[in-house]
Amino acid sequence: MDALEAIRRRRSVREYTGESIPRKDLERIVDAGRLAASGSNQQPWDFIVITDRATIKQLKTAAHWMEKAGAIIAVVMNPSSRWWVEDGAAAIENMLIACTALGYGSCWLEGYTLPREEEFKNLLGIPKAKRLLTLVPVGVPVEWPTKEKKPLVEVLHWERY
Repeated sequence: MDALEAIRRRRSVREYTGESIPRKDLERIVDAGRLAASGSNQQPWDFIVITDRATIKQLKTAAHWMEKAGAIIAVVMNPSSRWWVEDGAAAIENMLIACTALGYGSCWLEGYTLPREEEFKNLLGIPKAKRLLTLVPVGVPVEWPTKEKKPLVEVLHWERY
């Protein structure tokens, strides 16, 4: 699947079969995140891939539907970078698109991680100076969501709003 097709097909998937995901595919997904745009090329990220069922069960306190994910990717950022949030967002989007291209569902957990950041940092051994931006569950989807996006004509403006 080419990049534009993966972008068109990407949807937030919250229901997984529980099947495991090959290590090679998880590495390809994280590699897509690693290759994201980064302010001043600081690349202020680290990624933790979690496949251990007991750990996933502990992380599901952020969102119960994550329990059947084949893996969860923790996106760890260095907040000393001026653009750590933007860089993390770019890495996450690359990984979401890579998941779709490889046939996996994924979802950006957004605000459900931050209230439990310290708890999850302790669980995953993340250094105190780093931030846990989010968790990205990845799995074989039970089904692909079909929610439509707004048409281009509704959001595209030329020259001025």
